[in-house]
Amino acid sequence: MHSFVARANVDHYLHLLDGELSPQSRNTIMKLLVEEEDKLSHDLEQLGFAEQRVVDGRRRVEHIRNLSNGFAPGSSEEEQAVRLLVNLENRQTLLEDFCHRLRAAIHSRGL
Repeated sequence: MHSFVARANVDHYLHLLDGELSPQSRNTIMKLLVEEEDKLSHDLEQLGFAEQRVVDGRRRVEHIRNLSNGFAPGSSEEEQAVRLLVNLENRQTLLEDFCHRLRAAIHSRGL
């Protein structure tokens, strides 16, 4: 049950990070996300969960990058797309770091 709640929280926090947030709110949500990821890092079965989130995140970053290239330079749409892209890239970095930590845990335990 614990890992189910932690997974649900991870997905929820990732969804929240997609939106427009104040820097303080973004930092708080990122802190909560890392805490939930840490809860999962003790359960090696969570590697598949983390890897799938990384793959999904890469696809989303690429999709938004392609969309942002279609807007007129300097337009408000381009600015908004660029802000979203930066947020998604930051989120992606967190996800990939989490995956690396899980892989390191697996390697260090000799599994």
